[in-house]
Amino acid sequence: MGVPAFFRWLSRKYPSIIVNCIEEKAKECNGVKVPIDTSKPNPNEVEFDNLYLDMNGIIHPCTHPEDKPAPKNEDEMMVAIFEYIDRIFNIVRPRRLLYMAIDGVVTPRAKMNQQRSRRFRASKEGMEAAEEKQKIRQEILAKGGFLPPEEVKERFDSNCITPGTEFMDNLAKCLRYYIADRLNSDPGWKNLTVILSDASAPGEGEHKIMDYIRRQRAQPNHDPNTHHCLCGADADLIMLGLATHEPNFTIIREEFKPNKPKPCALCNQMGHEVKDCQGLPREKQGKHDQFADTVPVSEQEFIFIRLCVLREYLERELTMASLPFTFDFERSVDDWVFMCFFVGNDFLPHLPSLEIREGAIDRLVNIYKNVVHKTGGYLTESGFVNLQRVQMIMLAVGEVEDSIFKKRKDDDDNFKRRQKEKRKRLKRDQPSFIPGGQFSPQALGNRSSPQAISNPRQAAFEMRMHQNSTTSASPNTSLTPDGSPSLGGGIKRKCEDSDSEPEPEDNIRLWETGWKQRYYKNKFDVDASDDKFRRKVVQSYVEGLCWVLRYYYQGCASWNWYYPFHYAPFASDFEGIADMPSDFEKGSKPFKPLEQLMGVFPAASGNFLPPTWRKLMTDPESSIIDFYPEDFAIDLNGKKYAWQGVALLPFVDERRLRAALEEVYPDLTPEESRRNSLGGDVLFVGKHHPLCDFIVEQYKSKSAEAVDIPPELCHGIQGKLTLNDNAGLSCPNPQILSFSISFKDPQFAEDFVFKATVLPGAKKPAPVLKPGDWEKTNNDGRPWRPQLGFNRDRKPVHLDQSAFRTLGHSMPRERGMPGMYPNAVPLGAYGSPYARPLMGSQQQIPKLLPNLRPQESWRGPTPLFQQTPQRTAGAAPLLAWNRVVPSPNQFQPAQYQGLGPMAYPQRPEERMDRGRQVGDAGPTPPRPAFPLPCLR
Repeated sequence: MGVPAFFRWLSRKYPSIIVNCIEEKAKECNGVKVPIDTSKPNPNEVEFDNLYLDMNGIIHPCTHPEDKPAPKNEDEMMVAIFEYIDRIFNIVRPRRLLYMAIDGVVTPRAKMNQQRSRRFRASKEGMEAAEEKQKIRQEILAKGGFLPPEEVKERFDSNCITPGTEFMDNLAKCLRYYIADRLNSDPGWKNLTVILSDASAPGEGEHKIMDYIRRQRAQPNHDPNTHHCLCGADADLIMLGLATHEPNFTIIREEFKPNKPKPCALCNQMGHEVKDCQGLPREKQGKHDQFADTVPVSEQEFIFIRLCVLREYLERELTMASLPFTFDFERSVDDWVFMCFFVGNDFLPHLPSLEIREGAIDRLVNIYKNVVHKTGGYLTESGFVNLQRVQMIMLAVGEVEDSIFKKRKDDDDNFKRRQKEKRKRLKRDQPSFIPGGQFSPQALGNRSSPQAISNPRQAAFEMRMHQNSTTSASPNTSLTPDGSPSLGGGIKRKCEDSDSEPEPEDNIRLWETGWKQRYYKNKFDVDASDDKFRRKVVQSYVEGLCWVLRYYYQGCASWNWYYPFHYAPFASDFEGIADMPSDFEKGSKPFKPLEQLMGVFPAASGNFLPPTWRKLMTDPESSIIDFYPEDFAIDLNGKKYAWQGVALLPFVDERRLRAALEEVYPDLTPEESRRNSLGGDVLFVGKHHPLCDFIVEQYKSKSAEAVDIPPELCHGIQGKLTLNDNAGLSCPNPQILSFSISFKDPQFAEDFVFKATVLPGAKKPAPVLKPGDWEKTNNDGRPWRPQLGFNRDRKPVHLDQSAFRTLGHSMPRERGMPGMYPNAVPLGAYGSPYARPLMGSQQQIPKLLPNLRPQESWRGPTPLFQQTPQRTAGAAPLLAWNRVVPSPNQFQPAQYQGLGPMAYPQRPEERMDRGRQVGDAGPTPPRPAFPLPCLR
């Protein structure tokens, strides 16, 4: 979703939705890494059935990470992707299904426009950054500065992570081998069904996942209490999860940690950016100086977002009394999702008066609750919009637009004033001289020993000379760390207020009278009195709202639709929209992979295309050369940074593009023609899976007809299976045996409507929020402690005074919890190396603190120096802060028991008794004597 601040706002308003993940770490024995047994119960005390991976959120950070060195070649990238999937699998440990979805071809035109903007912007910013870096380097070297030699390495173009490229084709092959290997080697994968939807399968990754869930929910054998877990960092995943109306839906994503330190790209030193680099030599900072400026590489932590708790919050917020119609919470959730589209999404620009940072969603909810008594019903129903009711909401927002713009200006002026005062205060309080070297001040609590004083007379003399040279030097002269004037000469002194960044010119001035006329004149180059044009803009935006909601709840309504403007209308313009049509053309034809590359790539990324196709991007005589401008304007549109602005790129004309490509289609090689074709999903099972024998029989029969999956053999999953020669590759390792077959979701009629409601038989999860949580959060703001983790019956860890003293000596002094979620479960509670629950038959081995006898509890623990050392052979000592009082509902390793007719486990009445361990699925089937598809 195109709202960068949405998740931050959501996590602050509804803090209990966040839970830190407990992750079991692999151990080493005699230098050999012992793999984690993922078949054991989940240490997070919750058992997930299905895990869905939005693979593009994994591919990008693994191929070009921001917080660690980038992989050297494509092989290292693939290994990084495999390790990332292994880590997610270790945390979630699904028991039924693993679904991997990569963004595929024929994404809607609306999404293609966004991809086009991103890729053109990335190409432009990359070239500008390289030019600026080279310019600053030459200036510093000309002044006599010191810079390390420039590394010559090939730049990785992230635009290759697009369907149709050779990189994505290689990735699909590698993932097939990875799945086959894990199905044979990892016990947690033993009875798992794996579906891979690679880049050849049409659609966006997250929407392919949602389409699968929708179609499985419509089947009679679907388990309504399936616990889903979706991995991805996009905010729209929260909306999509709510749109499924599944009671057990969780999202796992990386914990966001802002302001991570990054070294300068020129001198590799910390503390400044490229534009502020002066080429100064690095100061000696101790014995191990080579590690002084290395970036601290810390492993990224993961968090869970519990949508069941978010539903609790929304139920309390959206419940309304004295309605003229029956209140339906599920319909109100759909309305809340729809209203979030107004603050931004991937397909439409947000309305000028609605900013997420200004509480736009809260304003919309308040207006919604005030107006809903007049509307006579809800705004949406199963993905279809009632425009007459939406008009009442938008006109109510339009009545306060003028006051919103004025308040925004006042808040901005107040913020600038406070920042200016802060800079003056810091400048005034900054000491004029700070001694260095042996007499430099040391931070309190610094464990590193200070430098020994040697020759104090000489050190004091150098310090006096340094102070004199500092005070006598010209204020326009810059000094090096040793006190001598820099070789670069003088630097012009800034005026009093010049330290503030220049503000972008704002010609709209929404806070002044006449803002609507100026907006339409500057953004659309038309007069505001042109009612016909304004109605056209509003109609296109209304069509977009209807299209986006249909896309979230029913699937893509039209592949060709897109919003044909760069800017949105005002809320006050939404008048007379009730009679606007919201139907979409049927039978639209999608793009092919290479055609999509031509629609989203800039000319700088043309090396991923065939030579004759690439020429259409650069040849001045090309009929579509105007689609690929070398430079384009970026309108900040009231924002401060360029990445927040609007890229003013021309929209691609589909008819002209297809006509130009008809002439170069004969130039494609057989390999390029294969990559330019569409594919489908592939289903994988291991040799122990109940569906394995069924797939073997299909290959024996060699029937080309599609057959239905027996739901009792595959955890209730239904769909069509088809033999496909491309589904498997010959495997060089004869020990790896797995079975794959083409898979297709259940098909429905074109006019079929998926109902947006909770399925019959679904059990509502146990409530998490306490009766007073909502009031305390919103009214008086008093702090409260949310439920920690998934287990509401967990007993807290207890430490006595001596244990706290031990922790004070053995743990770092930083007491703050990492990350930005202070109300989330702290890692120290039960999710860190210092405290963990005991699983299975693990015994407690007291080392520092013995168990206290009840009759002697008043005496306190025995001092450490009086304790008798205890040793137990074959067991690792468990430190005092590792001992946790076991929960009465703590999971024990158990086999699947009580299989129902669909062969997935029957759940007991208590929700927290869902811990289970995958057992053997019967005797191992004999290895067939004929060749079968084996993947690598």
